[in-house]
Amino acid sequence: MNQDFLPISRADMEARGWEQVDFAYVTGDAYVDHPSFGTAIISRVLEAHGYKVGIIPQPDWKDERSVQVFGRPRLGFLVSSGNMDSMVNHYSVSKKRRQTDAYTPGGVTGKRPDYAVTVYCNLLRRVYGQVPVIIGGIEASLRRLAHYDYWSDSLKRSVLLDSQADLISYGMGERSIIEIAEALDAGIDIKDITFIDGTVFRASTLENVYDYELLPSYDVIKADKRKFAESFYTQYSNTDPFSGKRLAEPYGKHLFVVQNPAARPLTQIEMDDVYALPYARTYHPVYEAAGGIPAIREVKFSLVSNRGCFGGCSFCALTFHQGRIVQTRSHESILEEAALMTEDKDFKGYIHDVGGPTANFRHPSCKKQMEKGVCPGRQCLFPKPCKNLLVDHQDYLQLLRRLRALPKVKKVFIRSGIRFDYVMADQDDTFLRELCRHHVSGQLKVAPEHVAPGVLSRMGKPENSVYQAFVKKYQKVNEQLGMKQYLVPYLMSSHPGSTLKEAVELAEYLRDLGYMPEQVQDFYPTPSTISTCMYYTGLDPRTMEPVYVPKNPHEKAMQRALIQYRNPKLYDLVKEALIKAGRQDLIGFDSRCLIRPRQLSGEKRSGEKPQADRRRAGSRNRKRQKPGR
Repeated sequence: MNQDFLPISRADMEARGWEQVDFAYVTGDAYVDHPSFGTAIISRVLEAHGYKVGIIPQPDWKDERSVQVFGRPRLGFLVSSGNMDSMVNHYSVSKKRRQTDAYTPGGVTGKRPDYAVTVYCNLLRRVYGQVPVIIGGIEASLRRLAHYDYWSDSLKRSVLLDSQADLISYGMGERSIIEIAEALDAGIDIKDITFIDGTVFRASTLENVYDYELLPSYDVIKADKRKFAESFYTQYSNTDPFSGKRLAEPYGKHLFVVQNPAARPLTQIEMDDVYALPYARTYHPVYEAAGGIPAIREVKFSLVSNRGCFGGCSFCALTFHQGRIVQTRSHESILEEAALMTEDKDFKGYIHDVGGPTANFRHPSCKKQMEKGVCPGRQCLFPKPCKNLLVDHQDYLQLLRRLRALPKVKKVFIRSGIRFDYVMADQDDTFLRELCRHHVSGQLKVAPEHVAPGVLSRMGKPENSVYQAFVKKYQKVNEQLGMKQYLVPYLMSSHPGSTLKEAVELAEYLRDLGYMPEQVQDFYPTPSTISTCMYYTGLDPRTMEPVYVPKNPHEKAMQRALIQYRNPKLYDLVKEALIKAGRQDLIGFDSRCLIRPRQLSGEKRSGEKPQADRRRAGSRNRKRQKPGR
């Protein structure tokens, strides 16, 4: 047995002198004991509070013996799909099966079921009957109430019901899981644990539930998409731990799913304590022969400095999972982890990232949030930065400077992404200058996502002029520093609100930029985002205005092709898209055209430029092939 890891077998358990575990943790991921993995954090937090935890990673859901590793746990089972929703893990946006799984030994696929939380819990019910089952992680958290499921194209019930679990610990579960454990340890029946923030439970009546807002019933929202949009926005507006209300969702007359308010954010001391736990910081050695766990490569030499995000992108589920209130670790905690990292035999002097959901958020967006919460009907950065927004990079700058000064550290990169609109809101350019000088490896990835105003407003992103101003400032700073560094913009096709007209507008922007992205992300409707609600209902839940939604696979292919219009393999799709959009003016030999007409061999090409002119035009285009220029 490796004492650095928690038990994964009965032999491991017995080697510790345990007769029984308090909790058996079933997870869809392989066992990686690193604080970037939810399973590691929750299990180590429980261990720190005196509970015995055994891990059952990637059990064979077709074999009942696979969940009987430790026998019946004293207090209950914990179940998670892993670090990703199992359906996102398995399928691309086109619903094609992925060829690799970064959270499985050797990257092979097929080691977890579709809808893993539900399948694992139903297996546990068959084997163990009424043993307490608590579900958590991203899949359970974002499916905690009725939700649109893209893969079945249907409105699904709360995962609490379909999984037959007793309780959901949603969001970041350090607080709620300890309260649940203490309640079970005190002898309280799992069905009576209805009082813990950050949990969802079922009830046959609302007589004993207080101070709640009643949502439309599942039958109503299933029959009426407008009612679902209204219900979803009520949920979205009640994700804050300070101002959020308790929500009750009826399923018939005698069944309710009740969501308690979100758990309070961790203090900095509590965050430090979580990251100071004795993680092995790698995958279990049992996976070595299979080639290890690929996912560790991205995080092994990265540092988490914050949680939460007040960016408010419509297509992001962070509001539902981590919340809008930014929580941070202290400099000392991060520096201690970095120093530990430098002692690793594989460390080459490069810290790959220092960040979180948004790297340059290091404090709540305004002073009142830790007492009164976030504004339920307003965003901090969209459509314009709030007048109460605290814009200050000084703390992050000091952290980066201290990390750069550590022995054995050659370079500290920032790869988790920065909010360029937040940078532009800062009157002091010191952060941008130090970012360019010390923390970019030739290319900085940013996420304007689109350029069309109508699409950007649906995305909750700033208008394109803000991004253009950032591009100019970034270029100017790099020129002043004598550095040649470029921007790599992340772009998204087929988001709600994007017609072929807007897709052509984005293609024209890329033409003028002289840049064609190698990869394009189609909008992916994942559970519990505003954009997914728009996709399903055709309504913006914030305004209830109708929204155009590109759903036809062929139209989505055309929108994606327009972003990569220079790719010869996509010529027919681009031409069809331009014709359908009424933009035949972009088919021709002029420098503003996206593609040239194709003609039969030997035919005279009317209006074609002389060969020398074509060569000069091609030379000019090649010179513009720099991202962000």
